[in-house]
Order: sequence, then structure tokens, then C-alpha cells
Amino acid sequence: MKTKTFSMQYKRKRMHRTDYKKRVKLISGSTLRVVIRKSLRNIIIQLAGYDKNGDRIIVDARCTELKKYGWELPSGNICAAYLTGVLFGTKAKNDKIEDLIADFGFFPSVKGSRIYAVIKGIIDSGLKVRCDKGILPGEDRVYGKHIADYAEKLKKESSEKYDKQFSLYLKKNIDLGSIPEYVKKVKENIIRGNKNG
Repeated sequence: MKTKTFSMQYKRKRMHRTDYKKRVKLISGSTLRVVIRKSLRNIIIQLAGYDKNGDRIIVDARCTELKKYGWELPSGNICAAYLTGVLFGTKAKNDKIEDLIADFGFFPSVKGSRIYAVIKGIIDSGLKVRCDKGILPGEDRVYGKHIADYAEKLKKESSEKYDKQFSLYLKKNIDLGSIPEYVKKVKENIIRGNKNG
């Protein structure tokens, strides 16, 4: 019986879902955790409070919600991660949440990554997240200037590759040179609560 209980207790560790050592450190304080999980095309952010029967999810946001605010571009990039962070932060502020600690689970801490784009979005929405500002992506990246610059370069080199790589953008009639303005517009819609763009 003891062996069965032990194996079930660490099932989430074997499945690479829970890092128990890190979890103990995160829940030992009274600060709420912002839990960030990502896949290739999705970002999920949850505000979790500890409870002996399991975490209480207080607020959550997913990048799929961005469509309500006018986002029509892919959801797996840094811009979408940043905007999802802004959306989460806006929701959390409505619940009078101010101070958070980040929980990445098993994801590695990589400077300028999508996870840190989420954190930047949360901070830009007005919340405080304990984080070294030097690890966050710059303004140009979260607003997609790097995408616009690369698209311009690729278009000059090969229109065939350009059409193939940016087919989704072209299908939606989105000017690749104006992506930073597009991201800012969606961000403004989120902050003001303007759904459907």
C-alpha cells in the first residue's frame, strides 16, 4: 500500500507536470502565483492560490481569447504572448490583485522568450511581478517589429518564400509593415474592454 501511495504521489513528477521542490518554495510564501504554460500555438495563464485540497484558480487568460479584441494573427508568437499577459493583467486588476510571483513549471528560463513576453504584458498592465527586468523582451519584439523587418527583408530576397511564410498574414489582408501598430491597437482594445475589435 505504501509503495502504491508513493508512486501515485510522484506520478505528476514522472509525467513532467510538477516540480515538487520548486512548488514548495513557491507556495511557502503568501504571494499568489501566476502560472504560465505554453504549447506551440497556445498560452495559458492562471492566477493560483494554494489550498490544501488543490490550487484555487482565481483568474485565467488564454491566447484564444485575443480574437475577441481583434487579434487575427498566429497565437504562438511573442506578440500574442505579450497581449495574453496584458489581458491576464487587466482581468487580475479587476480582482484587486497587485503582487505576483511567476511559476513556469518545468519550462526553462530563457531570456526574451514567450514566457517573459507574458510577464512583460502583465507588468505593462500595471501589476507587480517579481522579475529581473533585464530578462524581459524589448519593446520592438513584443510589438512585432522584428517580424515586420524580417518580412521586408524576405520580400526583397524571394517573393515566393515571402508569400509562403506569411500566407496567413496576407490572407487576412494584414500589412506586415504595420504589425507594431496592429499589436498596439489590440492592446488598447484589451485595456479598454473593446471586444470584437
